[in-house]
Amino acid sequence: MRKHVFETVLGAVVLLVAVGFIIFAYSATDIGGSNNNGYEVSAAFDDASGVRNGTEVRMSGVRIGSVLRYELDPDTFDAVVTFSINDRVKLPSDTSARILPDGLLGGTYVSLTPGGELEEIEPGGRIAYTQGSINLMDLLGRFVFSGDGGGGSGDTEEDSDGPW
Repeated sequence: MRKHVFETVLGAVVLLVAVGFIIFAYSATDIGGSNNNGYEVSAAFDDASGVRNGTEVRMSGVRIGSVLRYELDPDTFDAVVTFSINDRVKLPSDTSARILPDGLLGGTYVSLTPGGELEEIEPGGRIAYTQGSINLMDLLGRFVFSGDGGGGSGDTEEDSDGPW
């Protein structure tokens, strides 16, 4: 009898932990849209690789919003990304936006850097200064294959001009 009571209590604890985890995950990922009470700002990027709906928008490493949507501008062929920014954060008109990698595993976030202007970006406004995604694999490939002057010059110790 005592064994059944222990198993029942242990099962209840496991269920409570699981429910707590689900509530935490729901609130942390904004699935319900609870964090969309801010104002909208957009920015045009030449490359928005890795940006998805819900991607974090950070300033000084602190989350201040999220990506609402992204689409291709048919006239300029830029990716126009629309963010929801927390109402408490007022962006100067010369704020810049960059898409940065969040570690080596491929995640990205949008980093905003405030400028020094006293004027603020109005709701529905646009960030003018942007830098698109950095493709780490492309950079690594360029570094690996750059070599010293085109690679494979065929120099050996005997025919090199250096003193060593």
